[in-house]
Amino acid sequence: MINSIIRYTIIFIVLILLQLLLFNNIQFSGFINPYVYIMFILLLPVEISPWLLLIISFFTGLTIDFFIGTPGLHASATVLSGFLRPYVLRLISPRDGYDPGATPSMEIYGFRWFLIYTLFIVLIHHFSLFYLEVFRFTDFLRTFLRVLLSSVFSVTFILLAEYYRRGR
Repeated sequence: MINSIIRYTIIFIVLILLQLLLFNNIQFSGFINPYVYIMFILLLPVEISPWLLLIISFFTGLTIDFFIGTPGLHASATVLSGFLRPYVLRLISPRDGYDPGATPSMEIYGFRWFLIYTLFIVLIHHFSLFYLEVFRFTDFLRTFLRVLLSSVFSVTFILLAEYYRRGR
């Protein structure tokens, strides 16, 4: 129990620092903004209680909001992602179900499963984040393009980080 708390705390700190120091500085003409801190929500155990998942999601988004000055945008997007995560996990569950105490990873469930899982959560996060940021539908296609491009880059970086994290 203590080991997993320490491990998740380290993952949280590393992902937040990477987001703030590296990925927030990547912007290509306003269309590509990779957000890899969402990987923290992706890596939480499958059997985490829903209320704890929502609290962790809120705290993760609020931390990003605090440092980059977006009051509540990232918190709301991560809470929505955390809220829908159990439904996504149920939707893409393996035939045999999830192993007790398992964490979603490429190593355990394979590349294809992890890619689909990551795509769902990142698209949910980015869709809610960018449309809340704009808060109008007049630039719907421009914002949708931003969601798609940022999601592709975010998923790519998350997959690379997962591949690196597993030491392959």
